[in-house]
Amino acid sequence: MTAALEPHRAAAFASAMTNSASASPRSHAALSSTQGRSSRHLLRVFDLTAEEINRLISRAVELKKSRSAPAPDAPALRGKTLGLIFQKASTRTRISFEVAMTQLGGHSLFLSSEELQLGRGEPISDTARVLSGYLDGVVIRTFEHATLETWASHAAIPVINGLTDLHHPCQALSDLLTVQERFGSPQGLTTRGRFNGLKLAYVGDGNNVAHALIEAAARTGLSITLACPKGYQPDPAILAGARREALATGSTIELTTDPAAAAADSHILYTDVWTSMGQERQAVRRRKAFRGYQLNRALVNRARPEAIVLHCLPAHRGEEITDDVMDGPHSAIFEQAENRLHMQKAVLEWLLNS
Repeated sequence: MTAALEPHRAAAFASAMTNSASASPRSHAALSSTQGRSSRHLLRVFDLTAEEINRLISRAVELKKSRSAPAPDAPALRGKTLGLIFQKASTRTRISFEVAMTQLGGHSLFLSSEELQLGRGEPISDTARVLSGYLDGVVIRTFEHATLETWASHAAIPVINGLTDLHHPCQALSDLLTVQERFGSPQGLTTRGRFNGLKLAYVGDGNNVAHALIEAAARTGLSITLACPKGYQPDPAILAGARREALATGSTIELTTDPAAAAADSHILYTDVWTSMGQERQAVRRRKAFRGYQLNRALVNRARPEAIVLHCLPAHRGEEITDDVMDGPHSAIFEQAENRLHMQKAVLEWLLNS
């Protein structure tokens, strides 16, 4: 669901975000004409190379291990400030980024539409250029992916995708950290892909999380089978690009409408809500379409004995996942949620210091 705003303010903010996004974006690494510097952005998983993903996973593992250690004399992000501009409500994304900045010695500012002139029609291009002079990075959580690309094309600071309707890269990177902790790298980092030999079964909507997982799988050699109802399958262009990448890493990317077939012999079972934020009017139709796509004990029994269950949260218990699976021995869901913090720290440390 979207953040709670007064109707006229929410409409103005959405209009400003959409209208600004309609301009053709420049390259994601474009140089801002006002700031005179360029930055890396993280808008989708494919913005990262396989080696960069490997380094982020390894660094997140280190940061998680050192969480209880004394703070270093020179925190990695001391003096840095991160802005968070959210058009969509959030629990894990907002809190993990704010805590990550604090633990790394920096600061964060949560900026609602009521605190920005975007709600009164200021273009994203102008706002991005202004904020580039104040902040060291910005996390955007919005609807249209084109809106995010507009931010990136005009900002001279790193822009991080906190979620759009098309991609959720920070979630997928954190999921890879959870997979690393549970299974390691089956054949080591010298193989074509870090996770060759592992299979992930995704059951549900071919949404932004599915897109991010597809790209993460293609980059790391993880094999993925997605069981989605007809009409709710992933974006064909994202699938095609990922399958080209998978040829080099040894990943396989398959689609089916049969959850049981997808779950067979899998190491990871993954699901998400059937109705995402902004789709509330479709809820009844979606519940009907996704009947039979519940992650339940029957599907878990088709997976490998050591399989883990993941869910990006929030969960609609009893709908896309049953209580006994979510709270059962195969569940790594709450460990997965914690790992958002550690991966966010690795991402911020890298992007804000580059």
